[in-house]
Amino acid sequence: MLIDYWHFARAHPRFLGFGFLLAFLSSAGQTYVIGVFGPEIQSEFELDSGSWGRIYMMGTLISALVINWSGSLIDRYDLRLFTAISLIGLSVACFLMSSVTTPLMLIIAIFMLRQFGQGLTSHAAITSMARYHEADRGKAIALAAIGFAFGEAALPLLAVFAIEIWGWRDTYAAVSVVILASLAIALWLLKGHSQRHASHAAKTNQPGDNGNIKFNYNRRQMLSERRFYLMLPAMIAPSLIMTAMFFFPAEIAKAKGWSNLWVTGNYWVYSITAVAVTISSGVLIDRYTARRVVPTFLIPLTLSLLSLTLSDQAFMVWPFLFLMGASAGLYFTGLSALWAELYGARHLGAIKSLTNAVMVFSSALGPALVGTLLNEGIAFSSICLLLAGACIFATALLVYTLRTPSSARV
Repeated sequence: MLIDYWHFARAHPRFLGFGFLLAFLSSAGQTYVIGVFGPEIQSEFELDSGSWGRIYMMGTLISALVINWSGSLIDRYDLRLFTAISLIGLSVACFLMSSVTTPLMLIIAIFMLRQFGQGLTSHAAITSMARYHEADRGKAIALAAIGFAFGEAALPLLAVFAIEIWGWRDTYAAVSVVILASLAIALWLLKGHSQRHASHAAKTNQPGDNGNIKFNYNRRQMLSERRFYLMLPAMIAPSLIMTAMFFFPAEIAKAKGWSNLWVTGNYWVYSITAVAVTISSGVLIDRYTARRVVPTFLIPLTLSLLSLTLSDQAFMVWPFLFLMGASAGLYFTGLSALWAELYGARHLGAIKSLTNAVMVFSSALGPALVGTLLNEGIAFSSICLLLAGACIFATALLVYTLRTPSSARV
């Protein structure tokens, strides 16, 4: 398996490096980083968990609405231009976050972080891998997705120490400068992209056996089939649940009698597991297809949530993060490959922008939902049981759906 990755990475070092870099840089707009700043922001703006969750929800919901349009632009514009706009926007978002003075500005800053970080930067990383590496799609997505795992492992802990030393505002200002400087590296890694895109376009436009272009649904055709809607619960569950878990590390620590640093300091367990499962799933997807690999990806997340209800012992943070990382590894690689398998690569940017909008929307609901339930006095263990039940339901629907033939007209 590792030899396959080694040969593949040697054949495409720059472009795979581009995917990894953008996935890593998207961390600035991901919940696992923003959540670390939560206690400082709540303290400065005098926000309780529910209010902070709702502000985060509003900024993220606006991002979900916009990304349905902005993400589709990757189908129409050069990847280098799309990348430049994404990273410049993310840099501006970090700078704005460092200077917010009102809750309204906070909503705008969160919208920009989510739109350009979680949204467009990660969209460019994964969509480009899925589009330009058809034969090795699973491995390409897996190698790029390791960038997310590296960000999850290193950046929350670094953010905790940076906040202690510089404060949360100066930390975001420094991140803004780093992202802007990284733009030159990203564009260098895309050297020769014109030839790559021309080759891809020629293959995509080749007729199939019946004389038609094969396997290229557009967004309207995807939405015309019942299968897409039956997959929605499985699409929503990981974003909603994992976002909430990363958004409230302090609340998890409080509920279990742990320190906040104990929770965030062990994110490396999640990240190492996510990397290992991502690499393994990439090979499995190339060999067996995403249709066969994806259906059970929510089972580890279900077990992760249940593990938090079993004991308050400090070591329980490890199975919690290990199992959640296993689901994340399958989620990173599996769903991105699944859209390409089910709907083709020609309109993949538009299709993934819609699925990203759904996931961003669900990630907005997670903190608001859990924050509101906590404010209502519902025990954290009860919330975990409720979310685990939702995962079981979504898994049953997904298994059924992926055995159902397409009903859309292509």
